[in-house]
Amino acid sequence: MQCTVEWDGGEDHQGMAFTAHTETGHTLRMDGAPASAPGEPGGHNLAPRPMETVLAGTGGCTAYDVVYILKKARQDVRGCTVRLDAERAATDPKVFTRIHMHFTVTGNNLRPDMVQRAVELSHTKYCSASAMLEKTAVMTFSVEIVHE
Repeated sequence: MQCTVEWDGGEDHQGMAFTAHTETGHTLRMDGAPASAPGEPGGHNLAPRPMETVLAGTGGCTAYDVVYILKKARQDVRGCTVRLDAERAATDPKVFTRIHMHFTVTGNNLRPDMVQRAVELSHTKYCSASAMLEKTAVMTFSVEIVHE
């Protein structure tokens, strides 16, 4: 897998925006928060922060697993939402120290034990992003099932 990240500092070369170009031909824009003091680097708040994209990627990775596992188990899954609540270290490097994922899985006649197992399998076996982040963060999850 390959990705190129390019800085776009703007005409004044003071901005903190970046564009990632993925191997599959997609682009992802990232930006920093506005500077908190004169002379400090700051962005224009036009796109997610880089660490927000790490968190979003983790949510996408685990949601993908859960939907795939449930479909493979012939469950009539119709929706899957993951809300991630994270805390970061107070000092540099400001790694994630705690991440809670709340899964809301929607479908017809979903078996709660299978939904719970799909989430557990994602965390213990399949989700590469979760596996990396759990090196620094306590990872917890909860599951809500909505029957259509």
